[in-house]
Amino acid sequence: MRPSLQAMMSETSAPLPPVDPGAVSALLDDPQEWPAFGRPRPAQEGVPGSAAEDAAAGIWESHVVLGGMHCAACALTVEDALRGVPGVLQADVSAATHRARVVWDARRVRPSGWMAAVAGAGYPALPALDAFAREQRQRGQRRALWRWLVAGFCMMQVMMYAWPAYVAQPGDLSAEMERLLRWASWVITLPMMIFSCGPFFSSALRDLRLRRVSMDLPVALGMGITFVVSTAGTFEPSGVFGREVYYDSLTMFVFFLLTGRWLEGRLRDRTAGALEAVMNRLPDSVERCGEDGAFTRVAVRRLAAGDRIRVLPGEAFPADGRIERGSTQVDEALLTGESTPLPRAEGDAVAAGSYNLRSPVEVCVERVGGTTRFAEIVALMEAASAQKPRLAQLADRIARPFLVGVLMAAVLAAAWWWPRDPEHALMVAVAVLIVTCPCALSLATPVAMLTAAGALAREGVLVRNLQGLEALAAVDTVVFDKTGTLTRDGIEISAVHPAEGFSHAEALALAAALARHSLHPLSRALVDAAGALPDTAVRWRLSDVREVAGQGLVARVVDGEGRHAPATLRLGKPHGAADSGVQQIALCADPVEEGGIGAAGTGWPAEVARFDWREDLRADAAGVVRRLRAAGVAVELLSGDRPEAVARVAESAGIDAARGDCSPQDKLARMRALQAEGRRVAMVGDGLNDGPVLAGAHVSFAFGRAVPLARSRSDFVVMGDRLALVERSVQLARRTLRVVRQNLAWAAAYNALCVPLAVVGWMPAWLAGLGMALSSLLVVANAARLARAPRTTVPEGPAAPAAQPYLGAV
Repeated sequence: MRPSLQAMMSETSAPLPPVDPGAVSALLDDPQEWPAFGRPRPAQEGVPGSAAEDAAAGIWESHVVLGGMHCAACALTVEDALRGVPGVLQADVSAATHRARVVWDARRVRPSGWMAAVAGAGYPALPALDAFAREQRQRGQRRALWRWLVAGFCMMQVMMYAWPAYVAQPGDLSAEMERLLRWASWVITLPMMIFSCGPFFSSALRDLRLRRVSMDLPVALGMGITFVVSTAGTFEPSGVFGREVYYDSLTMFVFFLLTGRWLEGRLRDRTAGALEAVMNRLPDSVERCGEDGAFTRVAVRRLAAGDRIRVLPGEAFPADGRIERGSTQVDEALLTGESTPLPRAEGDAVAAGSYNLRSPVEVCVERVGGTTRFAEIVALMEAASAQKPRLAQLADRIARPFLVGVLMAAVLAAAWWWPRDPEHALMVAVAVLIVTCPCALSLATPVAMLTAAGALAREGVLVRNLQGLEALAAVDTVVFDKTGTLTRDGIEISAVHPAEGFSHAEALALAAALARHSLHPLSRALVDAAGALPDTAVRWRLSDVREVAGQGLVARVVDGEGRHAPATLRLGKPHGAADSGVQQIALCADPVEEGGIGAAGTGWPAEVARFDWREDLRADAAGVVRRLRAAGVAVELLSGDRPEAVARVAESAGIDAARGDCSPQDKLARMRALQAEGRRVAMVGDGLNDGPVLAGAHVSFAFGRAVPLARSRSDFVVMGDRLALVERSVQLARRTLRVVRQNLAWAAAYNALCVPLAVVGWMPAWLAGLGMALSSLLVVANAARLARAPRTTVPEGPAAPAAQPYLGAV
């Protein structure tokens, strides 16, 4: 039996036994293995994963982890290599996360083909399998730590040998003793050059072979020149380079550089890696019940609907399902934004990605893989982490010209100083090569953005578009929808008023049949209200269900018992005014577009039923509006409800500018008017009915845990029911932009100050190495402050007064 890709990757991570590359390629090209590191694009998501011939005919999106990356120039190189492969439709590489997102056509290329192109560019690409990626990252961290330790030991020993030359007076050291100290320093420096500096030289040779420039090339040149000059002074003290050796500066430079890179990697794992930590919540394996009733551990991706699994305390649920035995508490913070543990007993649903906190439970699997809501969340996070905001794209574009400029500056500086002192000229060139670093510039924006996105994800806000963070920081106006946004997601149907010839149960069952095709809060309330009806009451067959903007749901309805003729019904705004002080929605037999069948000649009344309902304002709505206004953000309310109903909600929430009877076109027109005034507008809606308005705003939020993430057109999705997360997002976006500006200012000031000092010869190599290490380290450390922001809390207390009449369109 052939091993799986997961098993093969685990074998490749061990020193022994060796794995046949051909076997790995065969596994990568097996369509049954593709779901392990990718997913079909939306047009192909209905393709069964088990049908290899069908899966092989679709467009796939895969994510891989890259090795050997150090700067933006590396990311651009990988992107160029991927985009040059026929069949690769899109490629995005993040220098901050060392991940690549590849969209490819399975009819034209296989994963082994585009992975080989990346490997040919000098960067090994591995499938982003959770366990394997973590193991490889840990191995890389251990190797980096050992290189740092060797460099530190060598530096201390070389400094011991260099110290006598620092303190000795003329004539204190004999020529033989000086030569002995130089030879000892050379011997101690040699293992550091071979082991600690090995990755820099291998990367530089790769760059020269491929005729390109990355950050490792000037660094390796600086190391090599310093070592060669010092070696020449050691072997031939009377030669042109024999006046002085620079082993102390070289070892200090390497030690400071490796210190900076190691700390930068650790900080990146804690900041930009926060998104990856959220994405990797699912376990790699789970206990599954076999035919003999015994539980054995299997890979999660081998689960299927109907399997029975056991989830232990502390483990995450690997799939959606229902508890069959046991009870526990679960943490659904990522899925719902609710940080309080929730009780779950037999028969209750549990979701993939939530944590079992208390007791072992047995679960019957209902949905696995890409069909779970957690899979949608991960897809959005992976897409966001591979995006590049405008500022990051600008930094990437100047990375290569910057490095070429560094090499030119080093050559010109050496040429200027050479006639005066060749040895000093080379050391000036080394200082220029070392001190100039585009890493801080290329990391300034993406690390801060990813840190903020990870912080929001932990609180229950998914960032679908990193560019939205930049736009949100400039927002000065927030426009709220009402139902399900300012008001609670839960709505209660309080009364049913059927027309003559219809019972309460018939009217409610018919309305619920239409409402099941919508995720609007009022539609869900109708479905819930009809849940208590006997099965015999639900006899309606629907076809051609569609949503009409500003009007509601329209469908062709057939009575299964033949008591009513087929007709086209609409669930939405009532005819005329609603009863005073009551919010209502109506089920009508309306005349519709030409060729449709309305009430005439069908025996249906013009209005089949009206339904009274009520809603409450969210407990934190007034506080959120007050704090937004205190922060200088104007707040407006646009709703399809009657103006008097909207006015009552606005008064309760403290909103001065409110408009009712707004169709989606009216909302979009108001949005355009605000933008014409120079306003930067954020729209907060339900994610479905407000689609055009969300798309037209500078930045948008979809509110409500039932929003279909793949179809949402918003930049942010609020997973829970805390309106305060909108305010929190605005605050964090502003802080993020300040951090980005600080990082960019620091990177520009560092290069503007240090490069001239290096050119005039006032900066030794060890100080240049320290400055280079600190430049990137400070950028990442500054971004890490965003992850330490406190979580948003909603004060407990009574809900705000109920908002009285009327909801308009569904």
